[in-house]
Amino acid sequence: MHEIRYHGEIHLTRYLAPDGTPVGDMPEWAQGSDPWCHYYRQMVLARQFDAKAISLQRTGQLGTYASLLGGEAIDVVCGALMQPEDVLVPYYRNHILQMMRGVPMQDVLLYWGGDERGSASPAMRKDLPNAVPIATQCLHACGVATALKLRQQPQAVLTMIGDGGTSKGDFLEAINVAGAWQLPVVFVINNNQWAISVPRAKQCIAPTLAQKAIGAGIRGEQVDGNDAVALHEVVGQALARARNGKGPTLIEAVSYRLSDHTTADDATRYRSAEELKQAWARDPLPRLRTWLHSQNLWDEQQEQRWQEEAKGMIGKAVDAYLAMPPQAIDDLFDYLYAECPPGLQRQKEEMRQKRQGGEDHE
Repeated sequence: MHEIRYHGEIHLTRYLAPDGTPVGDMPEWAQGSDPWCHYYRQMVLARQFDAKAISLQRTGQLGTYASLLGGEAIDVVCGALMQPEDVLVPYYRNHILQMMRGVPMQDVLLYWGGDERGSASPAMRKDLPNAVPIATQCLHACGVATALKLRQQPQAVLTMIGDGGTSKGDFLEAINVAGAWQLPVVFVINNNQWAISVPRAKQCIAPTLAQKAIGAGIRGEQVDGNDAVALHEVVGQALARARNGKGPTLIEAVSYRLSDHTTADDATRYRSAEELKQAWARDPLPRLRTWLHSQNLWDEQQEQRWQEEAKGMIGKAVDAYLAMPPQAIDDLFDYLYAECPPGLQRQKEEMRQKRQGGEDHE
């Protein structure tokens, strides 16, 4: 005799179609101006910041940079719904999320400029710095969540990962322990369809990435990552469950990386212009803007004013970043070991002498 021991479903949540029109009736809680105009403003700010950062990199004023183009709605909604007491464990594409958590734009630029002071912004509070190694942040998030649970603190941890990262053992171990220990953590997959040059279809043949949650015994669901209204519902409910002791959630937010993987990449080598054109038709910014226009919550004058205001904010942040004095030479050596070994101490002295010699020459 055969028994069905488990039968599950993965639900996709979507309220706005790619053209900005509602898909069926909008929920009652979505009526009114809050928080939609705020979301849209932050998405515009994110896009302008992204463009400026790429410009700085191209002119040698910033290091290799990972664009967020196309994923703005995911970061913005997550950042807005997190409470100050929650903990963010980010990866390298979460610039606007960090800014919404209070990190100044110039500190984000410091990080991408290769200055480690960008990883230690006082505004981070208990949030962790960026993780560049793929998927390791998921285990770090579980560590933080374990501490919160042991202390019986009603807070949530949110961590994000790309679709390619879900193939790593770190990710699978993290969701497994999150389920086994019922940790207050929310995993958000930014499924932007490309892990550098490897498409989503070659990363995992399963219909969804959200169903990886099933093996871990945790809640898994899919949301349209270009739909700010749908994200608001799904992410908000997941964070509330985590804070209230209801365990972890895995959310697959389906989006598209409209940019190169980083400024060191050329996506034209591995994806077609037609695919990119189709993805631009699902852009999250015009989708939300169209809906705001239909609700008389936004107009062209507001658009122009905010575009100019955002440009000014970014300009001031860039000026502050470029005016920052360089890091102290000692900082390159002082934070590697509890006690500096002799070989490193000699290198430190050599660097001091070279720096001093350079200053004397100038």
